Amino acid sequence: MKRKRCKSQGPLRIGILGCMAERLKEEILQREKMVDILAGPDAYRDLPRLLSVAETGQQAANVLLSLDETYADVMPVQTSSNSVSSFVSIMRGCNNMCTYCIVPFTRGRERSRPVHSILEEVKMLSSQGIKEVTLLGQNVNSYLDTSSLQFPTTNASHLSRGFSTIYKPREGGLRFVDLLDQVSSVDPEMRIRFTSPHPKDFPDEVLHLIRERHNICKQIHIPAQSGSDRVLEAMRRGYTRGAYLDLVQNIREHIPGVSLSSDFITGFCQETEEDHQQTLSLLRDVSYNAAFLFAYSMRKKTRAFHRLKDDVPPEVKKRRLEELIAVFREEAEKVNQRDVGSTQLVLVEGVSKRSSLELCGRNDGNTKVIFPDVPIASNSSLGDDIRARPGDYVLVKITSSSSQSLRGRLLDLAKLQSSPAIS
Repeated sequence: MKRKRCKSQGPLRIGILGCMAERLKEEILQREKMVDILAGPDAYRDLPRLLSVAETGQQAANVLLSLDETYADVMPVQTSSNSVSSFVSIMRGCNNMCTYCIVPFTRGRERSRPVHSILEEVKMLSSQGIKEVTLLGQNVNSYLDTSSLQFPTTNASHLSRGFSTIYKPREGGLRFVDLLDQVSSVDPEMRIRFTSPHPKDFPDEVLHLIRERHNICKQIHIPAQSGSDRVLEAMRRGYTRGAYLDLVQNIREHIPGVSLSSDFITGFCQETEEDHQQTLSLLRDVSYNAAFLFAYSMRKKTRAFHRLKDDVPPEVKKRRLEELIAVFREEAEKVNQRDVGSTQLVLVEGVSKRSSLELCGRNDGNTKVIFPDVPIASNSSLGDDIRARPGDYVLVKITSSSSQSLRGRLLDLAKLQSSPAIS
């Protein structure tokens, strides 16, 4: 496209942005001569200057990582007029330094947006009719705001029992539980989710708040990565299989009916068949509603790249991943089957991808629910049928299930605060 561009249109400028640009900067600039602009994840404010340099025919790059950039004063623009959900970034970077992970090297150390800027964005989204907000961060529940004096300083939160870190946790400031408390108070009809957390950062006060607030979804992502103590130690995850299972039990005791999801990496360095079997057994022991399963892929700059050997053959990784997927789906199908016969509160997202005669949405546990697009009731004075629309909460009676979704029949419109998630 760049070569074929008409001279009358002016030259085509190609830019690569984000953490991959930072990681592959030398290869991109030296090998890919077509690239004009290279911007790392902390260089968005520098884009006007980079574009000006590129206009002179030179390559322009800025991949420096910042110690304090959070883009707190940059408010995103909603480009979709019918969107019912949105994401709000609350922190950047990660301090955990897991052996396999490139994030600390491409996103830098943890730094959090001030609470007031997050609340401002959530209020703006609420005024635009957004019904669900997901708080985002590389380690979202280690959020810590020490920048503001308008909120009182709290004591340091304890880690989940049985968990440790390679860094010294900071004291004072407003923590994730404080943020979650204030965000969930903005709009009682707005659902609140968060991802991606680390299992070490689930003290009991966070679980208490999730249980008490009707609009904080009873769905928690707790990445396990492996079911083997030996592999978890090699990954530097800071917990054992036993500590992880104790956390799962504690979450389920605090939040009855909670939906759990997780991440798993198979084929990590020196993973044995016994290690793999322990991961399969963890999938069976917990029975997740959702899981993100990956075969290990070595990344430069990581501790694993410098100190470990990627010695599990690709065909073994492929086979183990297939086995993980099969066990997960088997367990997820059992989990979803338990919802058949229940009434679910569903946030309507739009028309189903497979049929224009059906609507789809998600329940409190973030499971997709599909149901016929039929009239709910008739407004006799106007002679019009009332139908569910994107952004509505509806009650759906679940009639069937699979490992990926639920199906049911539409009962009625509903309100988040006055309707139970499951009955």
